[in-house]
Amino acid sequence: MKNKYLGYFINLIFPAVVFGSVTGLITAAIITLYKLCAKLIIEFSALGYSLLKEDLIFIPLVLIAIFAISSGYSAIYKRIPNIKGGGIPTSIGILRGLIPFNFLKNIIGTFFLSLGTFLLGVPLGNEGPSVQMGTAIGKGSVFPLLKKHQAWARYSMTGGACAGFSVATGAPVSGIIFAIEEAHQRVSPMIFIVASTSVTVSRIVTEIISPFLGVSVSLFPKLDLPELSSSDIWIPLLIGILLGIFAVLFLRFYSFVNRLSKRLHKIPDHIKIFSVLTLTLIAGLFSFSFISTGHHLIVELFDGGIAIYMLLIILIIRTVLTVFANSSNITGGIFLPIMAIGAVFSALIAKAALALGLSSEYYTIILVLGITACISGMMKMPLTAIAFAIEALSCYQNILPVITVSAVSFMITELFEAKSINDSVLDNRLADLNEGKKMKVFDAFVTVQDGSFAVGKQIRDIFWPANLFVLSVQHQEMNNAKVDKHGGSEIRSGDVLHIRYSTFDDVRTREELTTIIGEQEYKVTLVNKI
Repeated sequence: MKNKYLGYFINLIFPAVVFGSVTGLITAAIITLYKLCAKLIIEFSALGYSLLKEDLIFIPLVLIAIFAISSGYSAIYKRIPNIKGGGIPTSIGILRGLIPFNFLKNIIGTFFLSLGTFLLGVPLGNEGPSVQMGTAIGKGSVFPLLKKHQAWARYSMTGGACAGFSVATGAPVSGIIFAIEEAHQRVSPMIFIVASTSVTVSRIVTEIISPFLGVSVSLFPKLDLPELSSSDIWIPLLIGILLGIFAVLFLRFYSFVNRLSKRLHKIPDHIKIFSVLTLTLIAGLFSFSFISTGHHLIVELFDGGIAIYMLLIILIIRTVLTVFANSSNITGGIFLPIMAIGAVFSALIAKAALALGLSSEYYTIILVLGITACISGMMKMPLTAIAFAIEALSCYQNILPVITVSAVSFMITELFEAKSINDSVLDNRLADLNEGKKMKVFDAFVTVQDGSFAVGKQIRDIFWPANLFVLSVQHQEMNNAKVDKHGGSEIRSGDVLHIRYSTFDDVRTREELTTIIGEQEYKVTLVNKI
C-alpha cells in the first residue's frame, strides 16, 4: 500500500506540480510584460488616431504603411500559419493534439503581430494571444526535459493556457474551468492538478511583479452592484433570453461571413487584411470607441454616459469589424471584443428598461449579466462565464442570477443549434491544415511497456493522440487489476489495449502513442467501415 501511494506521488503528482509550477512562473512573467506592452501600444494607438484626425493629409501615407503591414502579415502567416486568427481556438486545437506547432515561433510571432494589431486599432483583444503564448510557453518551459517526458507536454501546455487566461483576465478560477470545460471537455485529476498549480503560481508571480510594471492584476475595477432578490429573477431571465437570441444572430452572421470568405478564396490574403485594416482606419477616425480591444469601451459603458443612437452605431460597426477581422485571420483574441459587443447590447437593454421605469441602480447589473450571457452563448462556455462573472465582474452577491442568465443564454443557442465561435474558428483552421489529405481509420492491439508514461494512470487521465479511443483493456492475470470506483481501471505494465483511431497522419499518431505506452512493434488494420 505504501509503495502504491509512493508510486502515485512520483509518477503523477510530483511531475504535474513541477511542470505546472515552472510553466506558471514563466507564463506569468512573459504575459505580464506582454500586458504592459499592449497597454502602452493601445494608448499610443489612441493618440495616433487623435493626431491623424487633425491632419488628414497624412492618410495616404498611413494607407501605404497599412498595405506594407498587410503584406508583411500575409508573408509571416505563410511561414507560421498557427499564429493566425483567434488564440483561444488555436490553443484548443493544440491542446487536443489536433494542431502541430513550433513553440518558439509561436511565442515570438503571436507576441509581436498581436501588438501590431493593437497599434492599428483592430477590434481584437489580448486574452487570446495570452492563452496561445501560455500554451507555447507550456511546451517551451519543459522542452529540455521532454526527451524523457514527451507525454507530459500537453499537460504542461494545458497549465500554460490556463495561466495565460488567468494573467490576462485576472480570473484564476475561470482559467482552471476553461481547461476542463472547453480545452479538454472532461474532468481529470491530472488536468486539475496541472491547471491549478500553474494558475496558482502565475497568480502569485503576477501579484508580485505587476505593481513594479504598473500593470493592473484585474481586468476591470471592482463594481458596486446591487444584490438582486428572488423577486428580481425576471431580470436575468429576460436578459438571458434577449442575449441568447442575439448570440444566435451573431453566430449566424459569423458563419455567413466565413462562407463568404471561402468563396472569395481567390482574393490574396494581404488584400483581405488590407481591406479590414482600411475599414478599421476609417471607423477609428470617427470614434476610437468603434475600434480597439473594447476594454476601454466596457469601462466607459459602466458609467452609462453613451447615448442610445451612439450605442446602436457602435454595436453595428464593432460587430462587423470584429467578425471580418477574425475571418481574415488577423492575429488577436475575440474573447474581450465579444464581451464589448455584449456590453453594448446590454447597455441598450438597460437604457430601454430605465426608460420604462426601472430604477437606475439596476443599470450596471444588467450590463454585467449581459456580458455573462454573451460569453456563455457565443463561446458556449457557461461554467467559465459563471466563474468569470463572479471573479472579474464582482458578481459574488448575485450568484443565482449569474447562473440563471448563463444557463438561459446557453440553452437558447443550443436550441437553435448555433455552433460556438471557438468551434467555428477551429473547424476552419483544421480544414485549412488538412486540405487535400484523406482521413483513415485504424484498429490495433498494443502492449503497455514497463516504465512507460501510461503505467499507474487511469485511461481518463491520459491525453491520447487526437481521435484515438481505447476500446478495451486486457489485464495480465499477475497484475490483479480491478475496476476502480470511477468506472475506469488503472493501467499496468503488460496490459494489452485495443485501440481505434482516425488520423490524417498515421506516422505522427504512432509517434505520440509511443511516448505514452512505450516503444514497440505492432500491426494496424485499416478499417473501411465503422
